[in-house]
Amino acid sequence: GDTIYLFTDGFADQFGGEKGKKFKTSNMRTLLMSLQNNTMQQQKDIIDRTFEDWKSDFDQVDDVCMIGVRI
Repeated sequence: GDTIYLFTDGFADQFGGEKGKKFKTSNMRTLLMSLQNNTMQQQKDIIDRTFEDWKSDFDQVDDVCMIGVRI
């Protein structure tokens, strides 16, 4: 039941939120840990929504690639 994620720095480096700051790797880790009991489809949907909500009206600064595998 383990889930492994590989991702580029694009998500963590994205500017957004109320103060226009980067999302950061620590927030990425917290997000992924909070999703562990969801299905993979639910995780994808939440990750997509989180990115779009964070980015809001800011331009996307980098490519974002994420691969999740449940064993």
